[in-house]
Amino acid sequence: MDRRVFINRIATAVPQFDVHPKFVDYAPRLLANPRDRKLFARMVDRAGIARRYSVIAPHPDPDRLDRDELFAAGAFPGTAARMALYERHAPGLAAAGLAGLALGPDETPTHIVVTSCTGFYAPGLDLDLQRRLGLDGNVEGPVIGFMGCNAAINGLKTARHIVRSDPDAKVLLVSVELCTIHVQETDDLDSILSFLLFGDGCAAALISAAPVGLEIRGFHAAVVPDSTEHITWRTGDRGFSMYLSGAVPSTIARGLPDALAALLRQFPGDPCLWAVHPGGRSVLDAVERAAGLDPAALTISREILHAFGNMSSPTVLFVLRRMLAEGHAPGTPGVAMAFGPGLAAEMMAFRIAERADG
Repeated sequence: MDRRVFINRIATAVPQFDVHPKFVDYAPRLLANPRDRKLFARMVDRAGIARRYSVIAPHPDPDRLDRDELFAAGAFPGTAARMALYERHAPGLAAAGLAGLALGPDETPTHIVVTSCTGFYAPGLDLDLQRRLGLDGNVEGPVIGFMGCNAAINGLKTARHIVRSDPDAKVLLVSVELCTIHVQETDDLDSILSFLLFGDGCAAALISAAPVGLEIRGFHAAVVPDSTEHITWRTGDRGFSMYLSGAVPSTIARGLPDALAALLRQFPGDPCLWAVHPGGRSVLDAVERAAGLDPAALTISREILHAFGNMSSPTVLFVLRRMLAEGHAPGTPGVAMAFGPGLAAEMMAFRIAERADG
């Protein structure tokens, strides 16, 4: 018998500093070419983002980026300093997401799965969360690292395997990213436009066999051929270097129809809910066209992009949380999807169970 698995609740958190206006004002100083500055201004208007949050406090001086001047002109920090920022701030942001989950006395986690691609340290977030929860260290669960924006879907895969193996398991999934600590001092327009998208955030989810919230029906993954270098995330001397090709939207549009058809062959039904990771406005536009969706289908994804930007792995969970809070009828089917290096599309079929709080 196939055991049913549910995302019971999702909670989210972001840091206190809205850095989007600061970056929009500061970024043209990095671009030497006047044409690039004009194009940047046009892309700001088209990005569909109003706010992005960061653990880094913006400087009130228009010629300085951050209050602590860690990112001073001509002296942006190296990788070690950025990892120190991650170690200093990631546990607190993870704890804020966890607090919003409000675990009850009968919801002590048996497993903790952490997804993050923006920092490393050891002992890491998994053990830090165990200490914060007062657990004894006998808690299983992997850290899923460096997978990028689709990591939360892989985290949910892992959680589902655990609960199907142990019906008493209560899996805590925590996705936390500090994308903004990797901003680079460069005059490359493509890089500057990628920094325009990303913010910091955390999402925490409780996954168990309790039939409340959102039922996970199953998954399908696909790697689009000839797209290996379209999304890359590599370690450099000055932090991690993100590359997003301008071909990403067209690549998604090319690969999505077959991948989506494969998912729906396994889990038939006409999806009513679409939890699409808002990797950017053009990515959402490409999914809308490729899947033949009504524009209203991606309203939540666009609203999350507008309010938070792309936070990498937690972002699709922000979308799913909103769907859970809307009170859709039990049995309403949906599809979640996120994209990452590879270019890999990770998809999940789900349906609404009972309404979850929050």
